[in-house]
Amino acid sequence: MTAHQNGIVTNGKHNNGADVGANDDKLSTRLVHVGSKPDPSTGAVITPISLSTTYAQSEVGVHKGFEYSRSSNPNRLDLETLIASLEGVDDLIRTDGLPLPHGLAFSSGSAAIGGIINALLGKDDHLISVADVYGGTYRYLSQVAPQLGVVVTFLDMFLAQAGEAKKNGGVSDPEFILSNLASVLKPGKTKMIWIETPSNPTLRLVDIRLISSFAQKHDLILAVDNTFMSPIYQQPIALGADIVIHSATKYINGHSDVILGLVVSNNSELVQKMRFVQNAHGAVPSAFDCWLVQRGLKTLELRMFRHGTNALQLAQYLRDVAQKKLGWVTHVGYLGLGNSDDEDPQSKLLRNVAWSQIPVESQSKLIQMGFSNNEKSTTNETSKRRGFPYSGMVIFKISPQSFDSSNHHPSKVLFKKLRLFKLAESLGGIESLIELPSQMTHATVPVESRNKLGIDDYLIRISVGIEDPVDLIKDVHQALGRTILGEEGWKRLVKEGKDQLESFILS
Repeated sequence: MTAHQNGIVTNGKHNNGADVGANDDKLSTRLVHVGSKPDPSTGAVITPISLSTTYAQSEVGVHKGFEYSRSSNPNRLDLETLIASLEGVDDLIRTDGLPLPHGLAFSSGSAAIGGIINALLGKDDHLISVADVYGGTYRYLSQVAPQLGVVVTFLDMFLAQAGEAKKNGGVSDPEFILSNLASVLKPGKTKMIWIETPSNPTLRLVDIRLISSFAQKHDLILAVDNTFMSPIYQQPIALGADIVIHSATKYINGHSDVILGLVVSNNSELVQKMRFVQNAHGAVPSAFDCWLVQRGLKTLELRMFRHGTNALQLAQYLRDVAQKKLGWVTHVGYLGLGNSDDEDPQSKLLRNVAWSQIPVESQSKLIQMGFSNNEKSTTNETSKRRGFPYSGMVIFKISPQSFDSSNHHPSKVLFKKLRLFKLAESLGGIESLIELPSQMTHATVPVESRNKLGIDDYLIRISVGIEDPVDLIKDVHQALGRTILGEEGWKRLVKEGKDQLESFILS
């Protein structure tokens, strides 16, 4: 059996790249019903929490599918079944006991990463990782994996951003990326490619189909961290990935009250290897945490569309007002952001690839909501400029021209002036969070690497929550104004009616 199956589910059913597997229910329906069933003894509509650590056997080796909760637990099994379905793999793996899903739950996203590496790679195996990864992933791949004898190469696999295409010497983006991959490939040693898209924190884009084509050609496992997108905005297995990883702590759970990791693969052999390590390491979540995540998942689609529409509006404000009209911001990053009069052609290309990686079912719902990537779909110029929701993460760089007389860094001054945004690590909760990656989530990444990736002390990452978007925009606006202009300068701007916010909100 080859490592890369390109969408073939291993129990006789073919996954043709559609947004659902064998289950034809829509995603929003599966979120509510898959893995949820009334309790047979009481009729309780919500599945009870199974806190027992051990299960009675009628005879030696004769049981109802559960022996010991480290190995399996009813709540964990329900969650694993649900996440596999959401990523398009509904088939079950036949075993001596209960049929098992193609999903696995770990005690954290970091534990999930460790489980994958420990199960599938060994001494002298080579892994190629995208250069811009979450700080915790970088820490594991750069410091822990080498202790196992795994050799890791960090490589730029991103589509070029505006202004970067010229650096490729006229070579197209795909050719440049494939050439980069080929240059570090170690025949017989390279076993896996690891990507995040969009990247954390710079929101750079990887073309999953492109990387998958390389992985298939060289029989490599392609693992995709889907934490930033969730299955609502991206389903990597349908795009050619072999393994999908989620830090379920973030959008999957959505309420900032659980630490948990999830893994899905459409390859039964890989799943069985990872399930063995899951049990052997014992890095499994509690029944209560699984129950909380499954509860959170029931509203995933509602939350993700709200996160996305809010993030799009905030990004529009940052670009059109804070950057272009007021000069308070020097860079804005949001892949769904609509076109502008001075748009670089590369930005349009990135937006097209981003849209193409959204599941068709979600594309249809976004179009129904009035969003589209097709500029010919409307004659309304404002609608063309809107863009489309693309999850809830926004980045920007604050102008270094801060009024603050105490020589505090403008980013840190800004954080103190916000009212609704909480300065905190993590992301994906219903509340809006803001952070400074260079000194928080990515502090463990060497300074030289951070600078090369553009993660400096002016880069700010926002996890946009589900609050009212106007309130969020007003909060960022006043905080930026007070930071850049100082309190007196801000008061004068407002008094003179030159703050530009009212016209933006009304438009």
